[in-house]
Amino acid sequence: MPTRHYAATLAILLLTGILTGCASSGAFNTATVTNVELSESNYEVVATNVQGEASAGYLLGLSLSASRQVRTLALARVSGSEQLYGDALEQLWTQFEEQHGDAEGRNLALTNVRYDTSSLNLILYTQPTLTVRADVVEFTD
Repeated sequence: MPTRHYAATLAILLLTGILTGCASSGAFNTATVTNVELSESNYEVVATNVQGEASAGYLLGLSLSASRQVRTLALARVSGSEQLYGDALEQLWTQFEEQHGDAEGRNLALTNVRYDTSSLNLILYTQPTLTVRADVVEFTD
């Protein structure tokens, strides 16, 4: 009889862990579109292929990456944050400022923005990664 009690307790704990685990889709879908006319000489390309990257680590899970989306279903996050897109963009701007000076007060825009995703799946651990690459233009007038 005690064995049945332990098995039932273990099953309840496992089911609770699965139902309260972590899920993330890393997708950045937006309907905001800004059109800028770049036919005049009122801008300068100040940086090309600037990149930022963000990862998160999860226990007992699985990550699937396709195009610019990463989907993760796991029991617990052990590293990184849930905001891979925001973290990658923050790192992109940090890299830009290290090489090209402060961005504050400048008329800068990201162009040719590209997203790459990858997933590392091991038996007990999964790690989704999102990389954002872009060129930076500065408007002069």
